[in-house]
Amino acid sequence: MTVTVRPVRDNEFFTWLDLYAGYGDFYESPVTDEKALLVWSWISDPGNELEAYFAVDEEDTPIGLAHVREFVRPLDGSKGLYLDDLFVSPDSRGAGAGAALLEAVREQAKERGLSVVRWITAKDNETARRLYDRFAEKTKWVTYDLVP
Repeated sequence: MTVTVRPVRDNEFFTWLDLYAGYGDFYESPVTDEKALLVWSWISDPGNELEAYFAVDEEDTPIGLAHVREFVRPLDGSKGLYLDDLFVSPDSRGAGAGAALLEAVREQAKERGLSVVRWITAKDNETARRLYDRFAEKTKWVTYDLVP
C-alpha cells in the first residue's frame, strides 16, 4: 500500500471525526460532540495554531491522523513542532501510515526551520513506541500535569 500525507480539508469533518473518535477510544477518553466541535473549530480556524493531517491510501481514503502545533523553546532560542496526536485506523496498521505521518511532520518542521518535533505517548503503548524508537530519541524528561 502506498501512503501519502496531506492536510485535512474543510469538508472532511466526519472523516476526521471517525479517526479522532478512534483515537479517543484507544486512550479511553471518549470524544464528545462538544469536544469534537471545539477541536474542529481550532483546526478550521486559520488563526489557530492547531493543524491536522491525514495519512491516505492510494484512493485518498484517510487511514491515519496527526494533530500538530508550533511551540516556543525559550532556553533553546528556537521553535519546535509538537505532535499532539497520532492515530492510525486499526485495520490499516502496519501499512506505513504512522511512519508516513512522522516523516511528513519531520519535513514540515524542517521546511519551517524548526529545531525539533516533540511528542509524548503512553508508557504501555508498546506498538507505537516501537515505531517511535525508529524515528526519534527518547528523552530523559519526565512529564507532569498540574490541574488548576
